[in-house]
Amino acid sequence: MADRRVSAIVIVYNGAEFLRDAIASIVGQTLTDWELIVVDDGSTDQSASIAEEFVALRPDQIRLVRHEDCRNHGMSAARNLGIAQARGKYIAFLDADDEWLPNKLLDQVAVLEANPALGMVYGRTTIWYSWQSPPSGEDFHYALGVTPGRAYDPPILFENLLRNVYQTPTTCNALISRRVAIEVGCFDDAFKGMFEDQVFFAKVMMSAPVFVSDVVWAKYRQHADSASVASQSAGADESARLRFLRWTAGYLLRRRGVRIRTWLRFSRVFVAAWRDTLNVRKANRAGSRP
Repeated sequence: MADRRVSAIVIVYNGAEFLRDAIASIVGQTLTDWELIVVDDGSTDQSASIAEEFVALRPDQIRLVRHEDCRNHGMSAARNLGIAQARGKYIAFLDADDEWLPNKLLDQVAVLEANPALGMVYGRTTIWYSWQSPPSGEDFHYALGVTPGRAYDPPILFENLLRNVYQTPTTCNALISRRVAIEVGCFDDAFKGMFEDQVFFAKVMMSAPVFVSDVVWAKYRQHADSASVASQSAGADESARLRFLRWTAGYLLRRRGVRIRTWLRFSRVFVAAWRDTLNVRKANRAGSRP
């Protein structure tokens, strides 16, 4: 398989229901210089068989990979396996229940090629309810929190990530330099589920300039079986966020070259985020009492 401009990585764990649509949205990209690596993270449904159908159709562009023991290792380990297999200059992720819009790769590659110093580009993501009829909600977009159409040096976007109220990078709406992804240490295998992507994006946004666009490039499908809904239903969101905040504090303490002024600014944001998350968890627990 020849090297391609973009390595698209789809991780899947028992995601057969929407996997065909996800892969089709990659095959339908207007930029054709891509490879697709489907990482089967120990699925027991038809996910692998569906991926193999596409491999048979495009053996020069699509591969199916698994962990050596064929077991489930979690989202971070699955993404890292995809990165290890990647040959492209840029890396793009798509979860098995989401979709890209046709110009996603063409537009984003153009941004990164125009400014090689950039580590990543991301845009808007449609919170997607209208995929089903009747829809269970109304499609919408989160505010970006910054002026779009320009690049931001560290640590401005990192601060927005901590605030957790704006559209920040999502795995489906970002394109990342493979060099930068490797330099920051890829994903943290200890984060197997929620906030695994935020850990990765935090490292990227503290390490390289990032371009923020106003363009919608991806659709984030809302459905009852998604990982985010499962976490919310289990009351695990706040615990996962607190774990992410603890990781963030440790990361900043370990990171060299962070100025005192930056430390002070982030400490205020961090304390506010920690307090807000604890308040939400407390309110949720109080509401669950009979």
